[in-house]
Amino acid sequence: MKINVGHNNKGGSPGWFLSKIIIEDIGNKRKYDFPLNRWLALDEDDGKIQRDILVGGVETTAITYVVTVFTGDVRGAGTKSKIYLVMYGARGNKNSGKIFLEGGVFDRGRTDIFHIDLAVLLSPLSRVSIGHGNEGVNRGWYCEKVVILCSYTGIQQTFPCRNWLDEKKADGLIERQLYEMVSLRKKRLKKFPWSLWVWTTDLKKAGTNSPIFIQIYGKKGRTDEILLNPNNKWFKPGKIEKLRVEIPDLGMFYKIRVWHDKRNPGSGWHLERMTLMNTLTKDKYNFNCNRWLDANEDDNEIVREMTAEGPTVRRIMGMARYRVTVCTGELEGAGTDANVYLCLYGDVGDTGERLMYNCRNNTDLFEKGNADEFTIEAVTLRKVRRVRIRHDGKGAGSGWYLERVLVREEGQPESDNVEFPCLRWLDKDKDDGQLVRELLPSDSNATLKNYRYHISVKTGDVPGASTDSRVYIKLYGDKLDTIKQILLVSDNNLKDYFERGRVDEFTLETLNIGTINRLVIGHDSTGMHPGWFLGSVQIRVPRQGKQYTFPANRWLDKNHADRCLEVELYPSEVVEIQKLVHYEVEIWTGDVGGASTTSRVFIQIYGEEGKTEVLFLSSPSKIFDRASKDIFQLEAADVGEIYKIRLGHTGEGFRPSWYVDMVWLRHLVVREEDLTPEKEARKKKEKDKTISILRLGLSIAFGSVAEGKFCHDSQPLGVLGQGKFWVGRRSVQYQFDVDVFIGPFCSQNIARTKTVLQVHSMAMISSTLPLSVSLANTYKVQVITGNVPKAGTDANVYLTIYGEEYGDTGERPLKKSDKSNKFEQGQTDTFTIPAMDLGPLMKIRIRHDNSGNRAGWFLDRIDITDMNNEIKYYFPCQRWLAVEEDDGQLSRELLPVDESYVLPPENEEGGRGDNSPLDNLVLEQKDKSTTFSVTIKTGDKKNAGTDANVFITLFGTQDNTAIWSEFREESILQAVIMY
Repeated sequence: MKINVGHNNKGGSPGWFLSKIIIEDIGNKRKYDFPLNRWLALDEDDGKIQRDILVGGVETTAITYVVTVFTGDVRGAGTKSKIYLVMYGARGNKNSGKIFLEGGVFDRGRTDIFHIDLAVLLSPLSRVSIGHGNEGVNRGWYCEKVVILCSYTGIQQTFPCRNWLDEKKADGLIERQLYEMVSLRKKRLKKFPWSLWVWTTDLKKAGTNSPIFIQIYGKKGRTDEILLNPNNKWFKPGKIEKLRVEIPDLGMFYKIRVWHDKRNPGSGWHLERMTLMNTLTKDKYNFNCNRWLDANEDDNEIVREMTAEGPTVRRIMGMARYRVTVCTGELEGAGTDANVYLCLYGDVGDTGERLMYNCRNNTDLFEKGNADEFTIEAVTLRKVRRVRIRHDGKGAGSGWYLERVLVREEGQPESDNVEFPCLRWLDKDKDDGQLVRELLPSDSNATLKNYRYHISVKTGDVPGASTDSRVYIKLYGDKLDTIKQILLVSDNNLKDYFERGRVDEFTLETLNIGTINRLVIGHDSTGMHPGWFLGSVQIRVPRQGKQYTFPANRWLDKNHADRCLEVELYPSEVVEIQKLVHYEVEIWTGDVGGASTTSRVFIQIYGEEGKTEVLFLSSPSKIFDRASKDIFQLEAADVGEIYKIRLGHTGEGFRPSWYVDMVWLRHLVVREEDLTPEKEARKKKEKDKTISILRLGLSIAFGSVAEGKFCHDSQPLGVLGQGKFWVGRRSVQYQFDVDVFIGPFCSQNIARTKTVLQVHSMAMISSTLPLSVSLANTYKVQVITGNVPKAGTDANVYLTIYGEEYGDTGERPLKKSDKSNKFEQGQTDTFTIPAMDLGPLMKIRIRHDNSGNRAGWFLDRIDITDMNNEIKYYFPCQRWLAVEEDDGQLSRELLPVDESYVLPPENEEGGRGDNSPLDNLVLEQKDKSTTFSVTIKTGDKKNAGTDANVFITLFGTQDNTAIWSEFREESILQAVIMY
């Protein structure tokens, strides 16, 4: 037997603490007690003003229903009347009774969310009734829809309405029956009701009103952190607090972690024990503590872990103490005053994030060169596999250079220390700007194994949508979940985060959590304007090849909707995107005068399965300084086994020249279990054992010069020294000698001992053979401008050469000609391009940027001589590269032809015959090319148009079109596609 009791929250002091209700059946002379001892108040306890009570105080199996009511966005849609709801079970036999949705606003375009506890399971619902009391000035209401989630079944149902509840509009009804749109039904995470008893000891000052959190661990996972005492409720000495929590299916529990974050005197708590009982199955777990959680008592810790005991537990886990040594680097400014947090992950669970404040050996923590020792007590992890460490960025000098973390179980010798190297900054203004690092043991590369989750957070475009609060996010996958990550450092470098109508981008780097099935996002409600209207969240995971979209369109605000500051979101759409892999690039700038550069540096990686895009290397901190090392994490297409890279800069800035000492390129290749059937079949055909090992891991180095120096009229010439490689347990490592100076000029003192390259440098490796100097080549390029009126150009011209064996040269600017004035009518300009030997040439791409007073250009042909093999190739064009001529293109792709096409025998009159091969050349070139029609539609918004130069690059399975620009009303792009 049960009753439902509540109030309408009216009056100056509507909150009510109900002890119990006694009902006397006069006819049968029976009396029923319904004890409660809880608040019915919006600002007390759990904020409920309506409750089910069972007779005799028997524990109710309360099922939580999350009801979301959408008021329509039409004129006059809002109402001040009291809204009520009735939910009906699957067959309509059971219902919830009339439930008044107190605390809702129901304004136009508003979403109101309510958490309703019932002692009866109705889900899945057959229908709902919704109506209002028809009171007040604005009585009418336009209801868009009602969405109801039952946490016990995980079923979310949508009940469309799209109608007025108004006696003066439509059909005059103020109550409607709503039926589910079954196609919108969704499955969410199931959560089950548990009862939690908390015993505080009767010691003096044992109680606390500090916010107390718990986290429960089971064989199938862990809960989020659960706040036990909202509104700073006291845990009084000698008292038992009885709480209700909802927990997903974790399997058998094995531990609880309990903590608070207060370190001031008087905030501590002495916990005796906790008990958890499943209100359905009556399974019970006991967790004994009998310790202080107090920074000034016992061992001064404010976190405790307790092992599960009781008849349900088959094996009680032991406790362990871990000695953690945090080593700060010796670099200038390496120390930090920020708060540092650390979490250990092992074979069995984790320690949770611990604040590192209770140091054993130092008073001033995390100073330059320090080795700070801490002790972490936890239920045994067995073997520690991973360390996650971060700081909160607080303080003027918060940047921190972490050298390494050492971990061993207390009582074990120092020789048992497991080393987790870092050797990186945790600084928003240095390195990659991240404040958190995930570390793996010294025999693993954490940055290559970790996945990068690119998070785009869109703030809604409604008045007051922006927030000054600190926003956090937590991702859940089918393998693991992350901790709550505060979004401190934006990738798109916007100064004020989470502004109205804007998208902020962040990167979270951690182990692979699998397919993302949900997330939690919220804020800490700090700052002058804490309220936030969240539009949506989008997450890209390039290594998975997936993009997830999580719509929200709701307030996270104490004064809006359900007054929650946190929301759980599920993906509405998961789409496939290009799958990328992770590369790590390490570049040493040399220790010579003028070695540093202010230009934008790029890299392009070439492999057996293609090439990456041109990847620009950027960092929040100053990079490419003299005698410095810079590390970059790149995500790009998997090019397979790598044979060369192209390194260069744009030549911009007041000091563009750059001296490169050494480059390391690391690539963690797909593991055996992740290989596709096609790749697995191809791998079985490989006979070379070295190549098989390469598929596990690859490390490539380019180092100091071994021999050779080239400099001729400041023209770039390539060089490669002798190479070598060695095989490790998990990787193959190559080292090659290629010390180069990359700049627009030739310094005579450097030229005597170093290679001088103009803007571009290229290096090549072989997977099975040492590198040979013979792989370097030089191409003599003769550009013949046509002999027609106004054929010449003042624009900047760029050339790309493609070969059959080793990719292409990349786009090279044709700057230094043998003529003082380049590309004049009827003139032949000669250039020299150093590059890797490309093998037989397949095609070239020539373009200009349409700059200068005289941009249009009529190109007759280009002749290229392979200087190593003394082979000459002819690439006829005989077309305009001009906006106002021919087809308006500024770029041409040209194929090589036989010498007879460009140098045909003359006829008796001394000219070409009527049937000259050149007459059909244009048709043949066109037949071997593909034409793409490109349509660009500009949005119909205010100021949507642009005066900027717009460009586009098309990427295909075999190649790309490079940058193509100068759009007109009808744009046609032609590219030669080689098969």
